[in-house]
Amino acid sequence: MNPDSKIFLSGHRGMVGSAIHRALLADGHDNFVLRTHAELDLCDAGAVEETLAEEKPETVIVAAARVGGIHANSTYPAEFIHENLASAHNMIHLSWKHGVKRLLFLGSSCIYPREAPQPMTEDCLLTSPLEPTNEPYAIAKIAGLKLCQYYRKQYGVLYHSAMPTNLYGPGDNYHPENSHVLPALLRRFHEAVESGAPDVTLWGTGSPLREFLHVDDLAAGCLHLLELDNPPDWVNVGFGSDVTIKELAETVRDVTGFQGELKWDTSKPDGTPRKLMDSSKIRATGWEPKIGLREGIEKTYAHFKQELAKGNIRG
Repeated sequence: MNPDSKIFLSGHRGMVGSAIHRALLADGHDNFVLRTHAELDLCDAGAVEETLAEEKPETVIVAAARVGGIHANSTYPAEFIHENLASAHNMIHLSWKHGVKRLLFLGSSCIYPREAPQPMTEDCLLTSPLEPTNEPYAIAKIAGLKLCQYYRKQYGVLYHSAMPTNLYGPGDNYHPENSHVLPALLRRFHEAVESGAPDVTLWGTGSPLREFLHVDDLAAGCLHLLELDNPPDWVNVGFGSDVTIKELAETVRDVTGFQGELKWDTSKPDGTPRKLMDSSKIRATGWEPKIGLREGIEKTYAHFKQELAKGNIRG
C-alpha cells in the first residue's frame, strides 16, 4: 500500500481494529477514515454510502463486528446475524459502488464446520454443518467472505478476506458472561487473587483443544496480506498449534499469581473438542506469528491491569 493512500478502517476501537490501526501507524500510514459506532452505524446503508462518497478511500478494512462467546451468541442470535450481515453487505457492496479497489474483510474460524477435519484448511468451508451455538455469526461472516470472492471474480476488484483463529490481547472484552475464554479466565483469576478466594471453578473437563493468536500478530498478518499483489480469496490466520483449556487455565493462573485450587464443573458442556486452523497458505506467502502464548498472556494481563486502574476495561 502507498503510505499516503486513504484507508477506511471500520471497528478501529475494537480489539482487532485498534491493533490494525497501531500496526498501520507504525508502518507510516496516517491518512485514515475512522468512525465510532455513534458516528456511523454500519447497518445504515445510507450513512455508509454517504461516508464513502464523501471520503473516497482507496483501501477499506472491515474489522467491525458484533462479537461474543457462546452465551452471547445463544442469547442474541437475531442481532448477531442481522448486524454482522448488514454491516458486511453495506461495507463491501458500497465500497465497490464508490470505486474502492482494495478491501480486506475480517472473519473468524467459526465459519468452518463443527466436524471439520483438524487442522482446518480453507477448502473445508461449507462441507458440513456449522457449530449451532455460533451459526448466526458464522453465516454472516461466510456471506461477507463470499461477497468479496464474487465481487473480485466478476468486477476485478481486489477484495479478499482473513479468517483468524481465537484472538486475545489489548482491547479485549472482559465481560463475565459475554467474553471469550481467555479474557474470561484472566478476569476470573485476577478477581480471585484480589478477593483471596480459595478456589476457582471452571466449566467442563478442561480437555477441549483451542488455538490462540495474539491480536498484534493478526494485525501484522493483515498488513502483510494488503501488500500482496495477488492474495488468495481468503486465508486462515492462526498460531499453528493448540493447547487444552486446562493447560490454558493453568498458564493464566500462573501469570496472575493465583495460589488457590482449580476445580472443574464437569456437568457443564465442553463445546467442540478441537479447533485448530491450517495456516500454511498465508505462511507460504511469508508471514508467521511472533508472539508465544505465555508471553502474549503476560503482556495482555499487564495491559488489563493498567486499563483496570484507569477504569477502561471493556465489559
